[in-house]
Amino acid sequence: MRLSISSLRPGISIKYNNEIFTILECEHAKLGRGSAFCRTRLKNLRTSQVIDCTLRDSDNIEEAFIEKRGLQYLYSDGDIFHFLDLETYEDLVLDKLRIEEKIEWLKDNLELIGLFYNNELINLELPPTLDLKVVETEPGFRGDTVKSGTKPAKLETGLIIQVPLFINKGEVIRVDTRTKEYLGRV
Repeated sequence: MRLSISSLRPGISIKYNNEIFTILECEHAKLGRGSAFCRTRLKNLRTSQVIDCTLRDSDNIEEAFIEKRGLQYLYSDGDIFHFLDLETYEDLVLDKLRIEEKIEWLKDNLELIGLFYNNELINLELPPTLDLKVVETEPGFRGDTVKSGTKPAKLETGLIIQVPLFINKGEVIRVDTRTKEYLGRV
């Protein structure tokens, strides 16, 4: 279904130039002369590349119907990552290039959302927060709760984030997957 630029809003998925995008930001503009246009920030759902684009009504923009289904991460085999569809119990695969920025969050049996277009798995959506175990950090000392400061900590997935000084090896912490920030102990 063809879309006009007036119906574009953040969060809508569109098909533009034979690619599938989701709209991150959009700003509608109408100048005195000429036609209206929309300045958008688009994220390619296949490659995760973010681009800035100006769209006009003359552009061929279609709505893309993205289906979301529950998946479970199973394992990786080199550059191929295997997921289990929780509805059909089908083994689905994605290559490293499609999910490069999400690899650092994957751990065994992690449940997440799969984005499907025309029944093809094209990308993943992580939960907003994850509970991960600290596997490597400097030890905390008595009194560290009073001082403000951070130190690096390596998590069970290999990700390194900044945590408060009182966090010790072996503790489970909650991390924001969008900003890679420490949120608290679990």
